[in-house]
Parts: sequence; structure tokens; C-alpha cells
Amino acid sequence: MSTVSAPSFVDPSQALAHLPILTGQSAVDFGCGAGYFSFEFAKRVGPEGHVTSLDILPHALEAVASRAKHLGLNNLETCRVNLEKEGGSRLLTESMDWVVIKDMLFQNEDKKIILTEAFRVLRPGGHAFIMEWKPEHQAVGPKFELRIAPEELKKVIEEAGLSVVEEVPVGSFHYSFLVKK
Repeated sequence: MSTVSAPSFVDPSQALAHLPILTGQSAVDFGCGAGYFSFEFAKRVGPEGHVTSLDILPHALEAVASRAKHLGLNNLETCRVNLEKEGGSRLLTESMDWVVIKDMLFQNEDKKIILTEAFRVLRPGGHAFIMEWKPEHQAVGPKFELRIAPEELKKVIEEAGLSVVEEVPVGSFHYSFLVKK
């Protein structure tokens, strides 16, 4: 008798367990939203590391800053930015070991400008964790028309100068890539 597992959402701690994150590294979370991946990165890089959570929505950043304080994550800062503009993160070139782009690209017309910004801020050999909604009709998530297929995303990633290393398991509704500069 076979068992069918229930659909599941991504657990940030399980997803990041597959990534080569080191204590003391720096990470930036593009479009951090509720900050679930920011918090998990902050835990993994430890007090010697640093996480910058970026979003355009002030209320999201306030919630992330408040929750980080509550969790005792003193290595996390928030900043309001517009990632749809060239240089939009306002971070220094080659200043980050990690870039997180979770459920953000489907919302933006110009995906390449965001991925080009990721390339710019990553140090040589740095990594990105990129996660998007599967391009399937589902009861949850954005409209089907907004979703980006994995092969299409790989193409845009490569056009931005980055390389897909592997796919990372992230639950029933998403797909993700470990990417390297």
C-alpha cells in the first residue's frame, strides 16, 4: 500500500540545510517579505555574519526588524529599496556571499535587472538561492500567467552571468535553484 504525502510549503530551515552556508558570511534577501529566509540565514551565518533584508514595502521591513529583535538576531538589518532599478539594492559591488530571491521574480516585468543586481553584489564564487512558484495551476500562489517556468528562469539566470549549480527541494508548490557567480 502506497501513501501519498500531503502538499507542503517550504520550510526555510530544511531548504537552507541543502546549501553551503558558512558562519561569518554575508547575505542579502531581495524582496524579503515576512523575512522567513532572512531569519534562517541570520541564524546560520551567526553573530559573525550579517544579513540585509531588502523590500519596497515599509510595513514588511518594520515587521522583519521587530521579529529579528524578538528572536535576538542582532546581525540582521532592513533597508527599503527599489530592486526594479539598476543598482537598486544600493549595496557595494561584490559585497555579499549570498543573495536570496524568493517568490519575487514573478512579480516583476524585468527579471534580468534583478538578477543582474544579484550578480553585481555577489563576490566571485558567491551563491544565490532563487525560489519561484511552480508553473502549474494550483489553489495557492499567484495567477498561472505570472509564474515563470524553470527552464525560462535558468535562461535569464545565465543571461545575467550566473550559473545554476543544482535544484534544491523546497516543498510541493515551489522549485528553487542554487546559483553561483
